[in-house]
Amino acid sequence: MTITVDIKDPTPVYQQIASQLEQLIRSGRLRPGQRMPSETTLVQETGAARTTVRHAMKTLRDKGLIETIPARGSWVKE
Repeated sequence: MTITVDIKDPTPVYQQIASQLEQLIRSGRLRPGQRMPSETTLVQETGAARTTVRHAMKTLRDKGLIETIPARGSWVKE
């Protein structure tokens, strides 16, 4: 699974990340109960700032696609 960011795309980076993760969830590549990539992994993979990655994860939480347990990580919701 690779999440990429296009800096020439006018879409905000957090939305690019959230959109790609949402697509992975909806396609079944990330299944219910499966752990999401960590913030650190996404920061390293995309080159985005940690706050940007956090914003992307919040977007997915707000859509009801993932749940986050502080200091534990995030999982795809059942």
